[in-house]
Amino acid sequence: MLHPMAPSPRVSHGILSLVIKSKDELYRSYMPHIKNGGIFVPTLRDYHLGEEVFMLLDLMEEPDKIPVTGKVVWVTPRGAQGGKKAGIGIQLSAEDNTVVSKIETYLAGALGSGRLTHTM
Repeated sequence: MLHPMAPSPRVSHGILSLVIKSKDELYRSYMPHIKNGGIFVPTLRDYHLGEEVFMLLDLMEEPDKIPVTGKVVWVTPRGAQGGKKAGIGIQLSAEDNTVVSKIETYLAGALGSGRLTHTM
């Protein structure tokens, strides 16, 4: 039996994959308020705060998948109130600043306005 204060055993979840095809999806997933930037990843797997994760991000028009590393800083469990999607918020590592730059370039102007505008 583990002591309540003992660190939880490391569980390898493998590689996460996130496909973002539109600015709306990117806007809903990106968390600029987190230091170094963050991204919400819908998943039914169980993660713990502080757990390190590796993800391949398929970002809109980028020709290759982008490898992303980070730590879990947010957990939305299955069955969360308000019908929220289960998933985790990942704080991007400081070394992944090119990912944040690409995301913010795609979202240029949308972050400051608080919402995206649609054009027909």
